[in-house]
Amino acid sequence: MKNCLRLFLLCIPLLFLTSCFDILDKVNVKADGTGEYTIILNASKSKTRLASISKMETINGKKVPKKAEIENKINEAAKIFKGTPGISNVKTSMDFDNYIIKLSCNFKKIENINAGLEKLKAQNILGKMVPTQVYSQNLEKKALTRNKVNTFKADYDKMSKADKEVFNGAKYTSIMQFESSVKSQTNNTYVLSPNKKALKLEADILDLILQKKQIQNTILFQ
Repeated sequence: MKNCLRLFLLCIPLLFLTSCFDILDKVNVKADGTGEYTIILNASKSKTRLASISKMETINGKKVPKKAEIENKINEAAKIFKGTPGISNVKTSMDFDNYIIKLSCNFKKIENINAGLEKLKAQNILGKMVPTQVYSQNLEKKALTRNKVNTFKADYDKMSKADKEVFNGAKYTSIMQFESSVKSQTNNTYVLSPNKKALKLEADILDLILQKKQIQNTILFQ
């Protein structure tokens, strides 16, 4: 169960004790390959329930993390990202009134994000099944790829009914913004903006776990 609750960037257990949470994954890429990466975990829709849960020691047999534990986990992740070559300007914010947590950074090339995720996994900040080779880019071919991730259906099927309910209503949004105009893409589930400089994918997290909706996409630029 713990690995499945770490499918996405940060391991923030408190946010995953409720099904009403959103994950926003955002990348802004310039024509030279540099850019900015941001991830936001938002459980504000469940803040009343989470406020009550945070006062408990355990729920459904699981230890409820305290504010200090969550802060330490976020700060540890930020420190690891800061030590990754090509990554700079790492920033974090934690709003414990509305249960919104944000991490952002700049990168010299988008593959630096992959390296940062690999380091988080090596330090057990991320679960073993979390995909880390998320992006790749070929500047000469004017192409950027959102790589395919493995299915976690087998792990999901092993969960108890109560654990599965954690993912009901949970949402994931991917936003990719570019300096160059998009010429084509291989996954039309991503919505192209009118100015052709941004793509957006919205999905239920459960659909991604079961691969009912695909996340991979290869984008070619003008």
